[in-house]
Order: sequence, then structure tokens, then C-alpha cells
Amino acid sequence: MKFTLSWLAEHLDTDATLDEIVIALTRIGLEVEGVTDPGAVLAPFTVARILSAERHPQADKLQVLSVDAGNGPMQVVCGAPNARAGLVGVFGSPGTWVPGADITLKVAAIRGVESNGMMCSARELQIGEGHDGIIELPADAPVGASYADYAGLTDPVIDVSITPNRQDCMGVRGIARDLAAAGVGKLKPLRVDPVTGDGPGPDVRTEAPGCPAFFAQTVTGATNGAAPDWMCRRLTAIGQKPISALVDITNYVMIDLGRPLHVYDRAKLSGGLVARPARDGEEVLALNGKTYRLSAGMTVIADDVAVHDIGGIMGGEHSGVSDATTDIVIECAYFDPEAIARTGQALTLTSDARQRFERGVDPAFLDDGLAIATRLVLDLCGGTASTVTQAGEAPLGTRHYDYDPALAETLGGLVVAPDRQRTILESLGFTVGDDWRVTPPSWRRDIDGTADLVEEVIRIEGIDKVAPVPLPRVPGVARPTATPEQKLERRVRRAAATRGLDEAVTWSFVSEAEAAPFGGGAFTLANPISEDLKVMRPSLLPGILSAASRNLRRGAGSVRLFELGRRYLAEGERATLGLILAGDRRPRGWREGKAVPFDAYDAKAEALALLAVAGAPVDNLQVMPVPDEGEGGQAWHPGQSGTLRLGPKTILARFGMLHPALLGAFDLTGAVAAVELYLDAIPARKASGFMRPAFVPPALQAVRRDFAFLVPSTLQADTLIRAIRGADKGAIIAVRVFDVFARDGEISVAVEIVLQPGDKSFTEAELKAIADKVVAAAAKQGATLRS
Repeated sequence: MKFTLSWLAEHLDTDATLDEIVIALTRIGLEVEGVTDPGAVLAPFTVARILSAERHPQADKLQVLSVDAGNGPMQVVCGAPNARAGLVGVFGSPGTWVPGADITLKVAAIRGVESNGMMCSARELQIGEGHDGIIELPADAPVGASYADYAGLTDPVIDVSITPNRQDCMGVRGIARDLAAAGVGKLKPLRVDPVTGDGPGPDVRTEAPGCPAFFAQTVTGATNGAAPDWMCRRLTAIGQKPISALVDITNYVMIDLGRPLHVYDRAKLSGGLVARPARDGEEVLALNGKTYRLSAGMTVIADDVAVHDIGGIMGGEHSGVSDATTDIVIECAYFDPEAIARTGQALTLTSDARQRFERGVDPAFLDDGLAIATRLVLDLCGGTASTVTQAGEAPLGTRHYDYDPALAETLGGLVVAPDRQRTILESLGFTVGDDWRVTPPSWRRDIDGTADLVEEVIRIEGIDKVAPVPLPRVPGVARPTATPEQKLERRVRRAAATRGLDEAVTWSFVSEAEAAPFGGGAFTLANPISEDLKVMRPSLLPGILSAASRNLRRGAGSVRLFELGRRYLAEGERATLGLILAGDRRPRGWREGKAVPFDAYDAKAEALALLAVAGAPVDNLQVMPVPDEGEGGQAWHPGQSGTLRLGPKTILARFGMLHPALLGAFDLTGAVAAVELYLDAIPARKASGFMRPAFVPPALQAVRRDFAFLVPSTLQADTLIRAIRGADKGAIIAVRVFDVFARDGEISVAVEIVLQPGDKSFTEAELKAIADKVVAAAAKQGATLRS
């Protein structure tokens, strides 16, 4: 809903500024979507006179003008057919932005002739649709003056978002009424000048349930010229195209008062007008140029021959008024909101009239609405009016509600004095009796009960005044409900996704052949969906292996998948994370060289990273081989896989390369790395009532020492590291292998040891003693210090 500030002033007597009005509108529930100031956009344009017009030497349809915009003659190239010497128009100088063309003017050569600006059309300034020539102003228009000031185009336009329940604010007066109730000004009385007509009124009747009331009046001898400038300016400012005085009057009353009307050319009618249900298959050519096929039950306005109007939505082109129209019938009817909505939806036809009728216009405003429209026609177009014909009756059923002022506090959360509540309701048009029996006005169809009355009081008093009060916490509500196991799964899932893995969700059933390499299924379905979904999965790997195979066949170069779910063993369900790395870890490139596939170390890195997130003591884990038999033994590649354990029996994860025979069963080629993380085996952290001590960095710098050992080929590096770390647990804080090479059948392993002194630095004797312990611990594992 758009309107200008001066238009609002026709109904609201106020000294409030534009900003104050905008803030007040939003505060009372009429949200302002935007404010447009056309004066700011048109400020650079000035009134200018064309001193001379000569033919362009290089183009037949162009002219070279000498233009005076108040600063002396300027040369302008123009293609408008009406450009001529003596014409006064609108000029844009170089550097001016033209809103209708979305260009910024600059000095340019047009066909070899310099042009210093532009003479503008109405469309280029977005003040009208005219584009067949430049704007022509009266000869006495002040040259050099601001065009926006001269034309009165400095009126700000306010765009308000009207919610479906506020049908009363689909007119400027309704918005003014709300502002007056909010204390922004005083609502001016509505001037209604009844027209005492002569002669019988038009022949109209209603036979449609969707049109219970049909009022009409005839005006003869009217002259349908252009509407006055003040009306055209207001309609143009809000996006309405001025057409003719008769059409513009109906649009003006609709936007001004929320009362849609329609005007018929009486000479084009055959007999009287009747509001009736449409017959199935009837057609009407609407004013938008489209033909609509009607269904039975839709409300139409017709004469003795044809349908002329889709009732309450859009008029017909055949009976529309034109410049030659002299005799008219003004229609002011009430249409049922639900019927209008159904018809509009069925025809996918929308209009300003439909928006108002389907929300519900004021049923008591038929007489006054028709009188205001007829008075405007007589004042602007002349003619003689007939008496008013009234067919049917508008639904004026009154509603009453026994209201308790205390509800403003108990229901709305705001203490408002009873006298203030009475003032608010009465200023909005409600009738409030001494016993607080409240009658809503006829234009407030949305009021249905005392809760709506509270809403009116609170929104006008100020919903921002309602104190934010938290609801009382009910025992047992809003307490943490996630179990430690669920929290663990959430952490691991997020960590896997953060590391670049894509989550997959696969079936919990696999075939017997897929379950066999993983120890076989403990549970077989008696009535499976298919043979491929027969066994409850003993591992998550078969499902994501199938997914990886499908992705690789479709051209994926690298597949990183994980799934977090349950595997089903004889002893019950086990929370598990399965992970597959297939394809290329690094694609080929001119810098990198050949593509690099995934290996067992990639799988181990993923397993250790996820175990760390899960809270497992990764520093204490032991790397041991996967057993050849038992759970999952046949699925892993010997020598390229392992387990991560807490002690010899507790397996937290399996990792490494999958067996080639298993990959062949899933139609996979190349190496595939995998991980199975057993979340149920990770020891749970015990809750402690004590805070972790604050981190205190060591006061002394750590000491690093390197050792190189010759080791047997059967000795695992992890075993050697653990032995060295246990040589002096107080001083040794880290051990890592940094070099391995083989020569003459011997394997050399270089180890870095980090020693952390306590309250004093190590002496040479202490460092030698620690080194001796390290060598002795390594010797017990068969390693000897390399000379």
C-alpha cells in the first residue's frame, strides 16, 4: 500500500515529521517497507527552453538543439519528434543519472556532433508512460528552475506492508485513523457531499449470493478528459498510470478510502445490469486485454446480452469508458470476500480491487462511497446525476463483546489505565459502553473476541512497552537429554566431516557373501526384502564399499566416505564408524607429477585423529596386526593393516588396506584404505568435581637427543618407541622415529627423544645416565646402538 505524505495530510492533521510518521507506523503494526523521495531523484533536472532546432548533418531523425537551462545556450542532440524552437521542457545536464534509462549523462559525440546533456521524456524520468516525445511544459514555466519543485514532485512516497487482517488500512484514511489513535495527529472529518439526483436511477439488481448489495448511479452529459494535475501526480507517485478522469476517479477513491468502484459506458450496455452467478463456459474480455473462461458460481455483472465484469475483480473491455463517453453508470457494490478469493485463485487473476474485496471492505460505506465518487465526477467531468438505485442489502450484522480492561495486563502483559483503553478503542472507531460492552466498527471485519480488543490496545499503546518476562521453568523441561554416547557420536561425526569426509547412510542389511569376510552375520532375516539384504551387517564397510564403487564408476577421482551407525554382533549392537579412502589422495599435476593413491598411513592418520576427538588415550595405544581369523580378519591386507589397542585385548580401531579379494567382490580396482572405529570400546571419561589445573608452561627449555639403532627386521617401531619411553618416564616426554633405512641386510632406525627438565637443568652426568637407560631399554628389544 503506497501513498504520499501530502495525501496522508488530507486525512491527518499533524505536525509530525516524515521520520516520526514512519517510526509510528511500524510501531503500531503497519510495517514500512520503504520511503521514496522523488524530489531527490529529480533534483538535478531543470526547466529549459529550446532556442533553436536544426537538422543533424549526419542523421535524418536527429536534431541539433540550442538549449537554455538558465546558464546560457548549450548544444544538445535530440531524437524526439516534437523537439522544436520555443518548446519548454525538462533538461538533464552531464553527470545526471536518468532513472528511467538507468544511465548517467556525459558529454558525447552523436554521429559526429557533440551533445551536452539530454531533453527528457516522462518515461525517462519515471513520472509517466509517455515516450513518444519530450515533456512539454507551459511557455511561462521558469527557465532554470528545478523541475521537481516546479511540478510539485517533491512529495515523499511511503510504502506500507499491510497484513491480510487489516483490510481497513487498504486506504489512506484507515492508515490516518491508526496514526491519530497513536497520538501522531488528529483525524480530519470525512467530507461527504450527497448528490441529490434527478430522474430514475439505473436498472440494476442482484441475483448472486456473492454480491448481496449492488448500488449504482447514473451521470449523463459528462466530459471524460484528463484528470486534474493534483490527482494525476498522486496516482503517478504510487505507481498508478493516469488514464482518464473517470477511470482515475475510481482508482483515487479506492486508494484514498479503500472503496473499489467501477464505471460503465452506458451507451455500450444492452438493458439493465445484474449481478448473477456465471454460467459454466461464459467468457469475458477483461480490461487487461485477456479473455477469461468462467465457471458456474463465479459472480459476474452482466446486461441482457453479455457479461461485462468479473464481479469485484476486473471490469470488461467492451463496456469500459473512453474519451467519447458521456453517459456513465457508477457501480458501488459489496462482494463476499470468500467468493472473491475463490474466483481470483481459479482465474489466477489479481487486481487492486480483488486485494481489497477478498480482505473485506466496509459494508456500511456503500452510500457514502458512491456519493463521494459521484461528486468527484460532477466536479471534474460535469453532467447530471440520477437518483441512486439500491439492490439488495449489505451484511451489516453487528458484533458485541463484553470486555474487561484487566485483560490488557493478564493477556497482553501491559498495565494500561481503563480510561486510556477506552480512548484508544474509541479513536479506532469502536463503540464502548459504560458497562464495557464493545462494538467493533463496520470496517473491522478482523475483530473476533476480546483477545483482538487487547491486541488493539497493546499495539496502539506500544508493544515495545511490554516487559520481556521469561516463562517459569517447568521441572524436567529444558534439561540436557543427550546421553554421553550420543554426544560422543556427534563429536566424531563433526570431526569426520571437518576432515573432508562425506557422510553416507547405507542399508543395515547386506548379503551373506558381503558379510562373510567380516566374520559372517549373527542375524539372518527370515523374510528379507531381497537376497542382497538378508543379513544384519557385522561391519559398516560393505555398505560404504558399495557406495564408493558406484562413485568411482561414475567418474569420481577421489572418494572419502564415512558412516556412523550400528553393526550387529551376537552380543548385541555396537556403535561404529566406518571409513573408506579410495581413488587418488592427490591428483596428477604438472608440478606434483603422478597421482598418489591412498595408503595405510592415511588410514592410520584418520583413525588416530578421530580417536583423539572421541577422547581415547591415543598416546597409550599400541599398534598390533589384524588377526588372521575371527571378526573381520579376512577383509584386511596382511602386512598393510593393523589395529589400535589399549592393551593386548581391547581393540579401538582397525585400519589399513583392504584385501584385494574383497575389493574384487565389490568391483573395485586399485588400493582402498579403510578404518573401523569401535566407539563402544573407547573408555568413558569419569565425571570429576575438580577443575583441570591451569596450564603452566615449563620454565626450562626441553633437550633433544638423537639415537640410531640397528634393529631386527621383525621388530616393530612402536615396540621400540614404547621401550625407550619407559626408560625414564620422569624425564622423557616424547619419542619419535625420524629416519629409517636398510643397508647390507640391516635396518637402521633413527629416534628423536625429547627430555624435559624440572626445576633445574640437566647436568652432563644426568644426560649420560638417561642415554644409558635408553640404550639398555632398546637392547632388551634386540636393538643395538649404531656406531
